Amino acid sequence: MRADAPGQVSAQRRREIVDALRRGNVPRQGLDVFAVGLDRFEPALDDELAAVAAGSGAFKAVRGEYGSGKTFFVRWLQERAKRKGFAAAEIQISETETPLHRLETVYRRLTERLSTADTHQGALRSILDNWFYALEEDVLAEGNVAEGDAGALLARTTDLLERRLASVGRHAPAFATALRAYRRAVAGNDRATAEALLAWIGGQPNVGAAAKRYAGIKGDLDHFGALSFLHGLLVILQDSGSAGLVVVLDEVETLQRVRSDVREKSLNALRQVVDEIDAGRFPGLYLVITGTPAFFEGPQGIQRLPPLAQRLDVDFSGDPRFDNPRAPQVRLRNFDLDRLQSVGRRVRDLYAEGATSSARIRQRADDAYLDGLAHAVTGELGGRVGIAPRVFLKKLVQDVLDRIDLHPDFDPRRDYSLMLADGELSDVERNARAAGTPDDVELEP
Repeated sequence: MRADAPGQVSAQRRREIVDALRRGNVPRQGLDVFAVGLDRFEPALDDELAAVAAGSGAFKAVRGEYGSGKTFFVRWLQERAKRKGFAAAEIQISETETPLHRLETVYRRLTERLSTADTHQGALRSILDNWFYALEEDVLAEGNVAEGDAGALLARTTDLLERRLASVGRHAPAFATALRAYRRAVAGNDRATAEALLAWIGGQPNVGAAAKRYAGIKGDLDHFGALSFLHGLLVILQDSGSAGLVVVLDEVETLQRVRSDVREKSLNALRQVVDEIDAGRFPGLYLVITGTPAFFEGPQGIQRLPPLAQRLDVDFSGDPRFDNPRAPQVRLRNFDLDRLQSVGRRVRDLYAEGATSSARIRQRADDAYLDGLAHAVTGELGGRVGIAPRVFLKKLVQDVLDRIDLHPDFDPRRDYSLMLADGELSDVERNARAAGTPDDVELEP
């Protein structure tokens, strides 16, 4: 296990982590502080990210049961990638909001959730502005244009932009056309048009007709244009100095619950993207999907499309200790009690580091108490340690650490009894709690 010591975490980062855990969510940042058991993936993932930064494309499937930490893993990976200069986007696949078979919607969600090390979300604008700035710097470095000559600088930058857009135009001519117009609108201080064109570049529907006439573009982005726009975005990222783009498609197992025709279209769309990556069409793209073992092995998942199943096939029959993290599909092990207790200690230490009552927190929520709380939460969830982390950390922060911090006379051993309400549990957690023991299961006479 390797992670930053709590004392190295800024106050703002610490607060964001604690706030997310208090709400029962996986934090967006700072996951390296309490990541446990992921060190075995680090060398392979770093090698793959380095290859992507050098101009390759890569694909990785992450499998795990509920509670194994899939969301934690992909956010940890995104953080790691952003520290290496990547942009990243995490997309929740949903039948109603983000159906996988409609790639134009997937692309739109990608641009909405696009993030970098400096911009947590909605980074498309900053990426484009950085690209234009890089073009200007390249022009100035030639030494033929004075920095104060705005007209000459704009003209030479536009010429350079046209040369750089040549490769984009071959794959996504509409994307290149909109970029030219966006640049012109920004230079002319036409903010309304620039905003509308930025939305169109991001795949947003219903952009005003006036902005489209200004740019000389028509219609909205469709399924067939989405991959071309993605290629254009990758070119812009690499040309502006970014290492590449990590895209996470989370909860792909939801495809098992949609209509059969939608499922087939979605699996075919996924196969198409994987094939395009293998063919080298998306240099700089690292695509990651997550799903349950049932999605990868069951009859309603990728097994329905043999070409896709063959590309992702990995033999997981052996000892998990000898899994290959370089394989196209990797599995996450469920939490055991030792890991759950270890994470609890890390969160306790992180919380205490930023609190005026640090000594009291460490004393009253000592290791022995945390171990007991982990046992209690796991017991309430039918002994299933694998699904306990979310509830355990929420209870630890909200019910124990906060109260110790706020009330000097609060002692969790004396003043707190664990209570789990149905309303705070997910369906999986409620089902585990309901069938905790055979005696809890009601049988019809």
